[in-house]
Parts: sequence; C-alpha cells; structure tokens
Amino acid sequence: MKWLDRIPLLWLVLIAAWLAVAPVAPEPHLVEKLRMLSQGNLQKPIDIFDLLLHSVPLCLLVARLVRMWLHRERGTQQR
Repeated sequence: MKWLDRIPLLWLVLIAAWLAVAPVAPEPHLVEKLRMLSQGNLQKPIDIFDLLLHSVPLCLLVARLVRMWLHRERGTQQR
C-alpha cells in the first residue's frame, strides 16, 4: 500500500471532493447512484461504473487518512 502514500494528499482531497459532487445540478451522480443502490435499481453496467468512478477516490482518501492516523499512532506508542 505504499503506492497510496505516494499520492499527494492535496490532489487526493481535490479529486475526491470534485467527483463526489460532480455534476452539481440536478443532483450529484454519487448521491443518485447510492439512492439507486439502496432502492435496488442499480442494474445497468454504466450505472455501476458511474458509482465506482465517483466513489473510488473517496475510498482511497479514507484509506489514506486511516493509514496516516495509524502511522502517527504507532509513532506515539514507541516513545
């Protein structure tokens, strides 16, 4: 998972935020696809791809932040 640590955090935050809200009107794709998933209507391959496209950067950001937190916790425990 060292490849994840090499991604600049600022870029990861910007890409995750941009894809989470794009397009802004009438509603973000991520919200629309999550609603479709909860209703059981997420069946078309393009909709599944769209959900992955808009959610993967957020998942990577969360993973990166968790890794940073765990690394910091390990550093404080060793002292």
